[in-house]
Amino acid sequence: MKYEPGDRFFDEMFTPDGQVRPHYQGVEEYISDLGVAEFERRHRLLDLAFRNQGITFTVYGDSQGTERTFPFDPVPRIIPAGEWSHVEAGLTQRVKALNAFLRDIYGDAQILGDGVIPAELVYTSAHFRREVHGVKVPQGIYTHIVGTDLIRNEQGEYLVLEDNLRSPSGVSYLLANRQAMTRIYPGMFEAQGVRPVQHYATALLEVLQSVSPRDNGTVVVLTPGMYNSAYFEHAYLAQQMGVELVEGRDLFVDAGRVWMRSTGGRKQVDVIYRRIDDDFLDPLAFRRDSSLGVAGLVEVYRQGRVAIANAIGTGVADDKAVYAYVPDMIRYYLNEAPLLNNVPTYLGWNADHLEYMLANAGDLVFKAVGEAGGYGMLIGPYATRDEIDAYLIKVRLEPREFIAQPVVGLSRHPTFYPDSTKFEGAHVDLRPYVLYGTKDVTIVPGGLTRVALRRGSLVVNSSQGGGSKDTWVLDHDGPATPQGMSQIMHGDGQTTQNQAQSQFQGGFGAVPVGSQSQSQSQSQGQTQSQGQTQALGQSQSQAQPSFSQARVQASEEAQIEAYGQSQSQGQIQSQAQKRTSGGTLPPPAPDSPGQHSYQQELEKDQLDGDQPGQTKEGER
Repeated sequence: MKYEPGDRFFDEMFTPDGQVRPHYQGVEEYISDLGVAEFERRHRLLDLAFRNQGITFTVYGDSQGTERTFPFDPVPRIIPAGEWSHVEAGLTQRVKALNAFLRDIYGDAQILGDGVIPAELVYTSAHFRREVHGVKVPQGIYTHIVGTDLIRNEQGEYLVLEDNLRSPSGVSYLLANRQAMTRIYPGMFEAQGVRPVQHYATALLEVLQSVSPRDNGTVVVLTPGMYNSAYFEHAYLAQQMGVELVEGRDLFVDAGRVWMRSTGGRKQVDVIYRRIDDDFLDPLAFRRDSSLGVAGLVEVYRQGRVAIANAIGTGVADDKAVYAYVPDMIRYYLNEAPLLNNVPTYLGWNADHLEYMLANAGDLVFKAVGEAGGYGMLIGPYATRDEIDAYLIKVRLEPREFIAQPVVGLSRHPTFYPDSTKFEGAHVDLRPYVLYGTKDVTIVPGGLTRVALRRGSLVVNSSQGGGSKDTWVLDHDGPATPQGMSQIMHGDGQTTQNQAQSQFQGGFGAVPVGSQSQSQSQSQGQTQSQGQTQALGQSQSQAQPSFSQARVQASEEAQIEAYGQSQSQGQIQSQAQKRTSGGTLPPPAPDSPGQHSYQQELEKDQLDGDQPGQTKEGER
């Protein structure tokens, strides 16, 4: 694997002297043995699989169409066990403090009375909702689902870039990425000790049910509809949890309760996992022109007869100005030192900070506190003088609406670029997903790694040309230790990955070959064949190393070939259906690396923004 890590930024995979970090050794060897040509072929197959399975996001205002496959790079980002333990503890600490803050400010507001956080900053936030002040939310939980964005600086230290507490999105791509990787690069996972992520939907449903006002309550996912940029995720999560996906018109309020229309009559709804921003939830309480929400919902919420996740008003805690005080919240509520530091932040509403911001604009990154997805930003070192001057006019007019931070050199990761057929360094961040329930805090091992696919860019949002990577958390610190035959045969040791692959073979979005029973039989046979081949190869590795390697390679190639054929058949069937329905055929799969959709310029970010106007839902 040819790659130049450089020495300016922290490289996730290589040390400054070019040595592979221990936890990456198995993957680096696999990619090197696979070769660039085969790696590129499977890279194209990934894109085909994503299109066939509808793993897309909406692009608004794009003349070429409204949907595109979400860009994905198959070189995984790997986090060793010890490193993840620190991140996990820091995230748990942070979400507990944020939840305590929200419970406080919508109650007695002691933190404001004690002067730890300026009351002006909270009450002037656009996301502070006076309509729910004093409301006792179920189990006292506001932040059921949290997506916290982490970066690593030049020294490799994890820093919190921002907290997303309203409707953090992107977890469906985390799950879809893992599913695709286990199908198309199955050998990459062997004996690596990768912790599974497929339990997320089960854990999410448990969290939602735990705040239900009734036992065995009914849970629904509330979506703005199919034209929303995050609709794939809404449908995916509802399907995975086995609950109804509803729009506002499917729900109504009667007799102080929320009901769902169904073919079997009306059914009471107890928990709403909303993917709609506060402004559009209830036209009687917020925006009167909203047709996306449910009239009277907030009154039922006040009475405690329905739970809403995340709670109304959580947006005040992910205000980019309030973010600067989260370390103070941790000290105040938990009496602990923060385990994860913030990026140093200057606040426009503070006169001293504002003076510094204006004088040093060329060296800072400016952000509008209410924007997301890479919009509303100014990166001083890369902006022209005219751009800086024009931006500072807005800062002077509304200083409360802006913050500034020093430029942080995000860590880099080897990324495959089809147009050059080379592995090059690209900047990455990490969005772990945190579930806060009545019993405990659950964090999916890893999260969604976002990667800046535009060469040299520090902006990972897909609105600015970014994509994603599969994120592995290992059960060790590396290097991986090959399993013995007894471990494989009896299920001891590092068997997590084999189980995960087996479960994913029949997962959501799978393209069957023949009947469903045949597909499952083939899937189980492939998994058993891989385990038998691995066991045979490892037991005979000393006596017949070339034979065992050939068996493993042949097994993997057969699986990839079968999957590739199924994807091609799926594309042909999809095109035939479009012909029958009079639809427009999608463009053919690209033949050359330069045409690969990963290099397309994206206009709208799936993770951090939605259609403006009435369909905006505050996805972060």
